[in-house]
Amino acid sequence: MNAGTPGAVLKRERVRDHILELIESQRPGDPIPSERTLCARLGVSRPTLRAAVDELVAAGLLVREHGRGMFVAPEKITQELVAQEQALTVPQAAGAWSSRLLEFTTIPAGARVGRRLRLSPAAKIVYVARLRLVDGAPMAIEHLHIAAELVPGLSAQELESGDLYEHLRAHHDVHVREATQAIEPTVVSRAEADLLDVPELSPALLFERLTSDTTGRPVEYVHSLYRGDRYRIVSRLTLGPAATPSAAAGAGHHPGIPPGDFAHRDTLASSTRGDVQGP
Repeated sequence: MNAGTPGAVLKRERVRDHILELIESQRPGDPIPSERTLCARLGVSRPTLRAAVDELVAAGLLVREHGRGMFVAPEKITQELVAQEQALTVPQAAGAWSSRLLEFTTIPAGARVGRRLRLSPAAKIVYVARLRLVDGAPMAIEHLHIAAELVPGLSAQELESGDLYEHLRAHHDVHVREATQAIEPTVVSRAEADLLDVPELSPALLFERLTSDTTGRPVEYVHSLYRGDRYRIVSRLTLGPAATPSAAAGAGHHPGIPPGDFAHRDTLASSTRGDVQGP
């Protein structure tokens, strides 16, 4: 049967649905039956089964281990986007998040970052690169760009403690108000793959965020690369008034935002508009 015929498509879907049921009935790390067993159980050929398994491996739902078999993959980290009364806020993502600093330096903004921060290309910015981990596993690479004139004396320790926006408020009277964020699919380079512990050209999510203060002045530009096999975005839209006023978003991890920032009660507005251009 030709792979493009409706019968072949339905057969692949039946195989995929069966394996998904197996995955959903078990826990991360549990084994699933061998390809031979599944072929016999479902009455399909090895190529048909492998095509379905390959899709689920690429989607981050199954893990193949050479010589051992197939296993249910670790649960994906879910980031929920919730529309509240006045703003689309970003609640805490699941898992225990930590950081490993990769680079912390002061450099010229350059043309691309300068445009985003409304700075001269020669203006100095603080550039920070760090690896974000969840439950000890690498999850994302974040690149932060902040106008140096806003953060004189900023230290790596201050940044890692999550006090960046508190530093801006307390020492420079800069109050962060909103952020415009864009999300798009991409793949990882070899260097990024090494840091994230995934194969080169693996799928990923690119977050770009431009944060501004109450006067509309750009404060921070961030672009972050998140593993596509372990991270997903879920939107929950409120279509009517809430029964009770919603509480302010609590402290936690937000893509592209250092942990602890926005723990205060300033409003974080996040838009799904594609205002932020790609690198």
